[in-house]
Parts: sequence; C-alpha cells; structure tokens
Amino acid sequence: MAMYRENRAMPWFYYVGGTIARVLLTLFTRWRVNGKENIPREGPLLVAANHIATADPPVLSVSLNRKVVFMAKEELFRSRLKGYFVRNFGAFPVHRGRLDARALRQADEMLARGLALAIFPEGTRSSNGQLQRALPGSALIATRNCAPILPAGITGTEKIKGLAWLLRRHEITVTFGQPFSLPSVNGRLTKAELAEHAELIMRRIAAVLPESRRGAYQHDS
Repeated sequence: MAMYRENRAMPWFYYVGGTIARVLLTLFTRWRVNGKENIPREGPLLVAANHIATADPPVLSVSLNRKVVFMAKEELFRSRLKGYFVRNFGAFPVHRGRLDARALRQADEMLARGLALAIFPEGTRSSNGQLQRALPGSALIATRNCAPILPAGITGTEKIKGLAWLLRRHEITVTFGQPFSLPSVNGRLTKAELAEHAELIMRRIAAVLPESRRGAYQHDS
C-alpha cells in the first residue's frame, strides 16, 4: 500500500505556489540558474542541496523546473495549518537525529515511481551560510536506490526574509552539477561506509558552490 498520496489539493497548491514563487523571483531578485543541461528531464532523481534558508525548497523547486518531492523535518508537521501547507506542497516528514524507517520507505517509494526527491544532507539550515558536515541518512537513501544524484548549490536565499527583500534585487543563484552515482557496495553498509558516501555527496555539492561558501569542505572539493 502506498504510504504517500497526493490529495486533490496538492496539484493546485504545487503549481500555483510554484508560479507565484517564479514570478516573485523574476520580478524582485536577480535569479540565475546554472547547469540546467545537467538536469535529467524524467526518471528517478535524488537532488542533494545545501541548506541556508527557509526559502530554499521553493527556490530549488522552480529552478529545477521539474516536479519534486521534499523530505522535511518532522517539526514542520506539528502545526495543523503549517503541516497542511507543507504536505500539500509535496513534502513528507522525517525525524532528524535518528534512523527514520518510515521516511526511508517513503523516499524509496518516491524514487521507485520515477519522481525527483530533494534532500538537504546537512539536516538543518546553516546559520552562517557555510556548508556543514552531512548526516549519514542522505547516503543511506542514495545507496538503497539506483537513482542518479544531482548536486545543487544554492546562494542568496538567506536574504529572503520578511518583506524587506522585495525592495532590493538580491542575487539568488542555483547551480546544478553533473549527476553521479555512489560506488556500489556488496551487502549492508557499515557506519564508516555510510559516512564516506555522505562525504562524497557533500564534496559534489561543495564543487558547485563558490569557494567562499564551501565551509567544512573548503579544501576537499
């Protein structure tokens, strides 16, 4: 039985919300998308991006220009109103800090259906805009599936807050790198192997970020 279902409101929320986000970005920011040619137009895809602001999901979604499902922290779903909007925009909850078997199964289902699934391997927003070390869960999702991984680097979204950003055309940039796959592993991965794979993902993300934003991966990419 499917664990994730689109209700009747979701397409309306998703496409209208995406249209609004695209219009706002076009009119009120200097929005640029690099590496569009690297985005597979169909088939399962795991999008791995850095996380610096609340605006990252909608900006990443409209930049990808392909329907995408997000893993979102469970705390967002505790509020009935906020959870309603987040869920209808295509997100499903994941408990951070522990192995969430249900979220992993949902991720597997999304990719098995040929959808694009977006994750933020750092697990939380960076407070200073610098790339942080990854949580191993991102590598676990990738190794459980054969979907290609698309690295994405986001800059400028930390300036989208309140209403003041509408008065200045801040530069918002999303850069997509070339899709890649993790090395195949026979049997179950050890914690060390998961950590190594998570580091590989983060180094690919670092490679599509400006050097000044690579943080923990400044000298690794």
